[in-house]
Amino acid sequence: MKIFKDLIDKTKPQFLKGGKYEKWHSVYESFETFLFVPAKVTNKGSHIRDAIDLKRAMSIVIIALLPALLFGMWNVGSLYYLSIGQADATLFQSFAYGFLKVLPLIVVSYGVGLGVEFIFVYIKGHEINEGFLVSGMLIPMIMPIDIPLWMLAVATAFAVVIGKEVFGGTGMNLLNPALLARAFLFFAYPSKISGNTIWVSQLSEKKGIVDGFSGETILGQKINGVFESYNGFVGNKIGTWDMFLGNIPGSIGETSTLAILIGAAILLYTGIASFRIMFSVFMGGLIMGSIIYLFGNPENALHQISPIQHLFIGGFAFGAVFMATDPVTGSQTGVGKWIYGFLIGIFAIIIRCLNPAYPEGMMLAILLMNVFAPLIDNVIIQKNIKRRLKRSPIVVSEK
Repeated sequence: MKIFKDLIDKTKPQFLKGGKYEKWHSVYESFETFLFVPAKVTNKGSHIRDAIDLKRAMSIVIIALLPALLFGMWNVGSLYYLSIGQADATLFQSFAYGFLKVLPLIVVSYGVGLGVEFIFVYIKGHEINEGFLVSGMLIPMIMPIDIPLWMLAVATAFAVVIGKEVFGGTGMNLLNPALLARAFLFFAYPSKISGNTIWVSQLSEKKGIVDGFSGETILGQKINGVFESYNGFVGNKIGTWDMFLGNIPGSIGETSTLAILIGAAILLYTGIASFRIMFSVFMGGLIMGSIIYLFGNPENALHQISPIQHLFIGGFAFGAVFMATDPVTGSQTGVGKWIYGFLIGIFAIIIRCLNPAYPEGMMLAILLMNVFAPLIDNVIIQKNIKRRLKRSPIVVSEK
């Protein structure tokens, strides 16, 4: 590390004011502070002191994402080999195949996203927004494995420009950028983000696929009235435990609730994510799932999904842990976080069960509540102000 530090110290004058590359000072400083903790300290007037900065917080989120990402890579390979009839593929074979399929998506996501941010850094002269360290990983993890790379690139650019930069960058955005990328693809290229042939690698090409294999997600299978097992073959019933483990078709990082909960434990232990939001999302989903299960249409297969199973399938768990807890787009007040998370869980199940055109719901529910989060906080703050004014012995004029 001393070699890197010496190299940075040697080249730094070239990027300072008056140097040959002073226009790229913001880009240079971003790389420097990513590798090494800044030496700047607050001398006076500071009310909050913490050893962690935004880059370190984002790095912890990346670490929390790794269990779901690694499982997703293995799952991609496992389902592919099952689809071509090689059920005896080894763990290494499955992971290696999935790694090589997922890696280009990650490279494109980071390459395009950071490229767009570099352009804005050069134009506006501000530092690179560290928030894309997480968004760049989230975007490929919520995509189907066979999404065309050029579509992923367009969606990523759209998310960075429209979702972040037009609002002022990280910390100013109204909507979750990763979900905005998925929403863009869903409405612009619906056939590439929904259907029954996009969730298993090369299934859409139908080359070497064995008879009876289906690549539909659980929600898609339930709409058709058939629950298939994790191995994808028609007629084999899937259980709650299979859903929890996650060896089923779906977006790359969303299938394993177990892996997602490991990430949740990391986020909660380090204090990066809000327990209020995470817990209330699951509670909202459980309550609304129970209501629909008890009082829904018995002839509608989606209404007969167990409330517990609702939490394990689709993108519900992933959204609750990594999307709803976004500290920028979520609610900021203590009570507001409970309300915000609870409504996400409620709306996710409502959309999933009552909207036949889109049987997932988590994406739309979170984006909807992103819009209303400031309103929720404002109502909570105004109520607190009024309550404290009533207790105050000082009479305050409203004029």
